[in-house]
Amino acid sequence: MTRGVGFPVGWVAGGLVALAVAALLGVSAGAASLSAPDIALHLLSLLPLDISSPLTEREAAVLVELRLPRVVVGAVVGALLATAGGAYQGVFRNPLADPYLLGAASGAGLGATVVIVFGQQFSDSPRALVPAAAFLGALAGVAAAYLLGSTAGGGGTAALVLAGVAVSSFLSAAQTLVQQIGVDELQRIFAWLLGGIGRGGWDDVRLVAPYAVVGLIVLLLCGYLLDMLALGDDKAVSLGLNPGIVRVVVISAASLATAAAVSVSGLIGFVGIVVPHIVRRLVGSNYRAILPVTVLFGAAFLILVDIVARILIAPAELPIGVVTAFLGAPFFVLILRTTRHRSA
Repeated sequence: MTRGVGFPVGWVAGGLVALAVAALLGVSAGAASLSAPDIALHLLSLLPLDISSPLTEREAAVLVELRLPRVVVGAVVGALLATAGGAYQGVFRNPLADPYLLGAASGAGLGATVVIVFGQQFSDSPRALVPAAAFLGALAGVAAAYLLGSTAGGGGTAALVLAGVAVSSFLSAAQTLVQQIGVDELQRIFAWLLGGIGRGGWDDVRLVAPYAVVGLIVLLLCGYLLDMLALGDDKAVSLGLNPGIVRVVVISAASLATAAAVSVSGLIGFVGIVVPHIVRRLVGSNYRAILPVTVLFGAAFLILVDIVARILIAPAELPIGVVTAFLGAPFFVLILRTTRHRSA
């Protein structure tokens, strides 16, 4: 298959295999030793088949109530952040666009923090309001970064990155102010901000699922439109496309995906820049190919990173955001240097 052309069936199959392997490693890793065959037999025993589970009641509870939801949340969050990053890069035509750098993650974090601190005053179940508040914050953050980069910075990669840093800093300061007001929730907020996927359970899966499904479906359907945008606005208009509407739809869907991820995992940086760039190297520049492969590799990537976070200083556990920062920061510098050399 020619790079950049068509649908990468082979890479999609490879992504499915990578996700399956990562998921199996994710449910196997932990203090309680569970073998892959025993896990497979237990999962089959949950189906209407004549198969008995080899796990004890305690082992089954660890698998179903702790490890499985953690792996599912990790896969969903990884897929959302990676796909949102790929979509932002396509719609802004900027290789450094990323939910974390554009202010989307910081805006989502601010919205979620406001609900955590003040939500009890407006609703009996404030946790259900977190994704919506995070979505509004993410939209506000991206809009502010884009407008600032376009007007004050004159556009371009460096201007957008600097605008994103400025907006993220401002939103982080506002978030700190809210934290100080809600000092009773400070420990919970700090734990959430460092990023993690092991705090919730199936409740997190149910909370994020509707937003994740909508966000990912819209982004995947927009792959062809992003390919047309890559030709330039004039060419896109001549082909019957309205670039403004496409940007609004893609930015809204990517912000929804970011908000959904942040609402259950906190702030996890660099997933949206590392995974899409690796996928682009593999499948080419066609967004109809990049986005579906990014969904699968993003899911597998975060599951594997979570395993590292769990075992690196066991029995303690590193916040997953710390691990992604260690991996992503050098990667970001490499991309920045490559981008500057190409511009020169």
